[in-house]
Amino acid sequence: MEWNYYNTFITVSPDCPAEFGLIPPDKKGGRTKPSLEYELAAEQPYQYTQEELLYEVHVRHKGIAPEELAERGAEIRETFFSKPTACMRASMLPKKYGWGLHFNQEGKLALIPRESEQYHQFAEGKQEGVKVLAGMRSSRKSTS
Repeated sequence: MEWNYYNTFITVSPDCPAEFGLIPPDKKGGRTKPSLEYELAAEQPYQYTQEELLYEVHVRHKGIAPEELAERGAEIRETFFSKPTACMRASMLPKKYGWGLHFNQEGKLALIPRESEQYHQFAEGKQEGVKVLAGMRSSRKSTS
């Protein structure tokens, strides 16, 4: 099974409160999924596909040891992807923290801050061959 985006830009959600890209905080109890997504994508742009990033965040968030991964990695991955998993359009990065997500022709993603010129180029459809999708809203309420 593969479900990655290719040549796609995900804009911040219509109801995103952040006016520029913010670094998601951790909690006292440990790492949050948004902070892990941010760390991996920001430190290694165009390194991960959606699928790879979601799985790596899962592994780190659950604190799965390298030894366990070496021994049961295929099983852990299969179990993770056997359950419905929200795509990056539902991530808190575009919903709450002001990050657009660009997926290149290889399906690898990079974070694009809302306030940047590059963000506006993508969001306004000025990048030929790049499909533009909106991040999912945080609430189901209509704003009309």
